[in-house]
Amino acid sequence: MKHPTLRLQYNAPVTLSLFFLSLFVLFLDRLTGGWTTLHLFSVYRSSWAAPLFYVRLFGHVLGHAGREHFINNMLLLLVVGPPLEEKYGSRTLLGGILCTAAISGLLQCLLFPGTALLDASGIVFMLIMLSSLAGMRSGSLPLTLILVAMLYLGQQVYAIFFVQDQVANFMHIVGGLCGTAFGFMVRKQ
Repeated sequence: MKHPTLRLQYNAPVTLSLFFLSLFVLFLDRLTGGWTTLHLFSVYRSSWAAPLFYVRLFGHVLGHAGREHFINNMLLLLVVGPPLEEKYGSRTLLGGILCTAAISGLLQCLLFPGTALLDASGIVFMLIMLSSLAGMRSGSLPLTLILVAMLYLGQQVYAIFFVQDQVANFMHIVGGLCGTAFGFMVRKQ
């Protein structure tokens, strides 16, 4: 009797690549004493003529403030990302991630010029809102979308006004809005 062999499968290329790139950036951060994260993987207002501005505009989603921050984001990414990548396809999901990175990066530069933004939280919340649209039928609004939006937006708005921390709650909301808009756009196509 022949036993089946198990092979390791790179089952969600966009999700896994985002994970491994973020892990690599975390190692670079440790090796360089934070220099790479500050100069390459955080977005902040700078000259639009500087080539590194565009690296940071998209690369900020790879930077994290530390191991715990990385783990919290990546756990959610690895749970939510693969089923969405299977449903919508790798290319479509990558488009949503890049759009969310660019929108959150540009808004950070325009609205919060004195601070830097880094991490994949906006991407994770984009994926969470996108997943709440799963199973949406024509002419209907999923109750899961409404409940997730109420709980998520309520928590983020509360944190903006009543919690003093270094969390970019506004950019979490932006990520959630991007995921909702992206879900409706993909649905129409």
